[in-house]
Amino acid sequence: MPRSIWKGSIGFGLVNVPVAMYAAVSENDLHFSLVHTKDSSPIGYEKVCKKEGKEVPSDEIAKGYELDNGKLVLLDDEDFEAARTDGYHAITVLDFVPSEQIDPIYFERTYFLGPQDDGAAAHVYQLLSDAMEESGLSAVCSYIFHNREHLGLLRVRDRMLVLERLYFEDEIRDPREIRPKRTRISAAERKMARQLIDQMAGDFNPGKYSDSYRDSLLDVIHRKAKGKTVERAEPEAGQDQAPDLLDALKASLTERGGSSRRRSPKQRRGGSQRRSRSRAR
Repeated sequence: MPRSIWKGSIGFGLVNVPVAMYAAVSENDLHFSLVHTKDSSPIGYEKVCKKEGKEVPSDEIAKGYELDNGKLVLLDDEDFEAARTDGYHAITVLDFVPSEQIDPIYFERTYFLGPQDDGAAAHVYQLLSDAMEESGLSAVCSYIFHNREHLGLLRVRDRMLVLERLYFEDEIRDPREIRPKRTRISAAERKMARQLIDQMAGDFNPGKYSDSYRDSLLDVIHRKAKGKTVERAEPEAGQDQAPDLLDALKASLTERGGSSRRRSPKQRRGGSQRRSRSRAR
């Protein structure tokens, strides 16, 4: 059983759903230590006062917030406790909205929410989950976590309530400065680009993809651990100039097996359903 990282309740209307929050993702990062190459001893981390040049003990360290006028305000644990409102352990539902209206750029991190017990909490948890699934809607909500108010989205996945932490609108940068200017696209370029997309179209299968760089790096680590020599692969020779776009599109289509139009995932599903109905009759 995973350990919960937060406990509280979902409040919608006058209904409260006691829930526990769990991390939904376990990232497969490789963690490295900083070591001294001379003797492989670990490199320590010291908290040093920049003014005195001396290490500072933990009990003399506080969090400081600098005001616009330059004044520094020091805060301790009691100050953060004083800022906690009645909703500190509550996920407050603000609106129910269609999920497809939310641009994926707003999604920051995912958490699983489970009922706090198998009794009354599980009953009202299932009620909310079932009602949301039947409605086809997700819930925009707010909650406080790690001394910060967050915007969130509650949705249902495999009969589980999932909390998506969202960015606020003012946290999304304006892309106008880097947006490219419109250029003229020929009909032939557009047609072949669409053909290439159709050739590569398919249904999303997350198990199809893997972190090949991580696997390669682990292979290097294991080979070095066995005392084997690791040789660096020579980089591919770069091109002096960009290839002709139409030639590149034609070559890509040939490599993918021709330029015949491939049915989209939606079309393939429709065909499968028609075949199923025919067999049923």
